[in-house]
Amino acid sequence: MLELPDSLHKKVREIAKKDNVSINQFINSALAEKIAAFLTEEYLEERAKRGSREKFERVLSKVPDVQPEEYDRL
Repeated sequence: MLELPDSLHKKVREIAKKDNVSINQFINSALAEKIAAFLTEEYLEERAKRGSREKFERVLSKVPDVQPEEYDRL
């Protein structure tokens, strides 16, 4: 059981109808997306803590200094 303000319930109902899903399915999907985004942010923060500018510079120094192909230029 979930209590929503009337205005939010109305919007959810409209969007779910357009998407041909039930309100329950829509809310489950929205919640899953929010959780995935949150977990991704946590994961990236942890990965960033393990990174080092020195390692980045070392890897970057191995990239050849050449012009990109014509189709790949800005």
